[in-house]
Amino acid sequence: MAGHSKWKQIKRAKGVTDAKRGQAFTKLAREITVAARLGIPDPDVNFRLRIAIQKARAENMPNDNIKRAMDRAAGGGENDNFYEIFYEGYGPNGMAVIVKALTDNRNRTVGEVRAVFTRAGGSLGESGSVGYLFDQIGLITVDATGADPDELTLLAIDAGAEDIRTDGDEGAMEIITAPSELKAVQDTLTAQGLKIDDAQISMQPKAPMALSEEAQIKGLRLIEKLEDLDDVQEVYTNIEISEDVMAQV
Repeated sequence: MAGHSKWKQIKRAKGVTDAKRGQAFTKLAREITVAARLGIPDPDVNFRLRIAIQKARAENMPNDNIKRAMDRAAGGGENDNFYEIFYEGYGPNGMAVIVKALTDNRNRTVGEVRAVFTRAGGSLGESGSVGYLFDQIGLITVDATGADPDELTLLAIDAGAEDIRTDGDEGAMEIITAPSELKAVQDTLTAQGLKIDDAQISMQPKAPMALSEEAQIKGLRLIEKLEDLDDVQEVYTNIEISEDVMAQV
């Protein structure tokens, strides 16, 4: 695996510190509000909202926080108008980066994102400048502890999955789907009693980029700085991360 998927592993290993928990909850709440406004505010019908709530609960976000985020979408709270924006750019050594943001102030966010790229020795590009290097996929992470890998693979493929791979964590598997098949595959796996750790629309690099260990570390530092921005929800990259670098980070 490369890029975003391995970075997700690192984030899981690091966990959410108390100092950043408030920021994490703010980002999760923002995604819930936007998802509820873009569709019916019912997670049984609105798949994006269901995923947002699942992520919030996985991070132990209090139910009261989730409810307030839903109330904002229904007009029961502060009137935030968030825009979903994707930024594209190049990091150190030519690594490609896509940044997903939810913001109520486009000028502020683009300025902050550009500053992070510049300080890292990279540059913010135009729309489409690196997007062609990625495929949009559905990505489901399953806790497969105790499950038969072959049976799980057949179940996922029959449900519409395109690929199955281990996530590097004992008992974890990643299931790749077409974006349009993400909900159907997740529903099938859930109906079979499997625990879904994460389900999302993600960006997968078409050709992972091999860099030196020093360059990989610089790339990860850039991703970390971008994800520290309040308006940034996700960061995707095409660099291949070695196990040695992961251990260092």
